[in-house]
Amino acid sequence: MAQQIDQEGRDWPKLDPVRTGIRGHCPRCGEGHIFDGFLKMRKGCEVCGLSYDYADPADGPAFFVICFACVPAVTFALLLQIKFSPPFWVHLLTTVPLTLATCILPLRPLKGWLVCSQYFFKAGEGRVVAPPAQPT
Repeated sequence: MAQQIDQEGRDWPKLDPVRTGIRGHCPRCGEGHIFDGFLKMRKGCEVCGLSYDYADPADGPAFFVICFACVPAVTFALLLQIKFSPPFWVHLLTTVPLTLATCILPLRPLKGWLVCSQYFFKAGEGRVVAPPAQPT
């Protein structure tokens, strides 16, 4: 297994960002936790001390939920209405819980995956670098 060496010279195993992120565990040690609450990030890992200041998933989790969960849930609601024209209470019992479940439940694992991927791939802020001078 590949190793990662931190700034203090300690070896850490390279952990799969999908496995650690979906479980909400620290991307460096795999034992600590990323979250302090449902979606609030901790300041750092309580086990290995990794600071989560680098982590900025921004709107990534919401984007994935909108694309892959909300669209099918709304499609279900529209097809149910068009095909069966049910009374409003049927939508309250079927569409509302389906939409809430598919929109809220995946947010935490997706945010964890994105944070762990940022650590794993050493993602950083993009910088514009001037091209090297061309000899004339």
